[in-house]
Amino acid sequence: MMGKRNYTQLTEFILMGLSSNRQPLFFVLFLIIYIFTVMGNMIIILTITLEAQLHSPMYLFLRSLSLTEIFYISVTVPRMLRDFLQLDKTISFLGCATQLYFFCFLGTTECFLLAFMAYDRFVAICHPLHYMTVMTKAKCLEFSLGSWLTGILLSLIQISYVFSLPFCSSNIIDHVFCDILPVVRLACADTFANEIAILMYGSLVILLPFLLILVSYIHIIATVLKIPSGAGRKKTFSTCGSHLTSVSLFYGTATIVYLKTKSTRTYIGTKIIALLYIVFIPMLNPLIYSLRNTLIKNAIKKMLKRQ
Repeated sequence: MMGKRNYTQLTEFILMGLSSNRQPLFFVLFLIIYIFTVMGNMIIILTITLEAQLHSPMYLFLRSLSLTEIFYISVTVPRMLRDFLQLDKTISFLGCATQLYFFCFLGTTECFLLAFMAYDRFVAICHPLHYMTVMTKAKCLEFSLGSWLTGILLSLIQISYVFSLPFCSSNIIDHVFCDILPVVRLACADTFANEIAILMYGSLVILLPFLLILVSYIHIIATVLKIPSGAGRKKTFSTCGSHLTSVSLFYGTATIVYLKTKSTRTYIGTKIIALLYIVFIPMLNPLIYSLRNTLIKNAIKKMLKRQ
């Protein structure tokens, strides 16, 4: 089909990245952030694994989230670090498809993990007497595996659809990584159906989990407001603070990028927002969940003293 239309399929793309004469400075900055993010999430994983008191569903979900964050930032940042030091910024067709697949897969997984974490808080606060029977370790494992499998399957369908397009003209991706919208814009074919599919995919993996989170917190707030003492309300709702912060950051940036109309996007704005959700939010999550959680803080101190 492509031969009959005289298409010459591209074999590589060029990632423009951050166009600046401060590439060495960017390299040092992003290397520090990457090391900090991986180490911070590894500490959380080890702490939850080694401390028996943290083997509750809330912390098991957090361990899955931390593991996802390590893979998530590793999909894009190492490639960015390489590009900061080299003039050759080409990436193969297969390499671009692979990066985009794992980015979508892990982003989708995180969306559903955050939704299941909200459901866990809903059961714990609104139905405390049934919590131990509803949120068992087996159920927690099912939810975590379900998030990963959903990410694998939905991303495989979406990326297969995107890379079935013919790419035969410009190969310059004006972005910091192989993101789905900049790649689709390079296709030398009508991409209207693809953009609709991307919008539907974004609605499914962003809006559906967000609705579950929203409904969970509506019930949580209604339950907390019924607690007579102010101290009791504050103590109960404090268990949700870290999760709410993480949800606001992740869903806020994802919605801006993937659910806005084409006319309201700018390339520089998209790059800045992309850096927020692929670099800075994974870096902030270990801080959010450790500094705002007394059990995590004490367990980390205990583990470090023991070591």
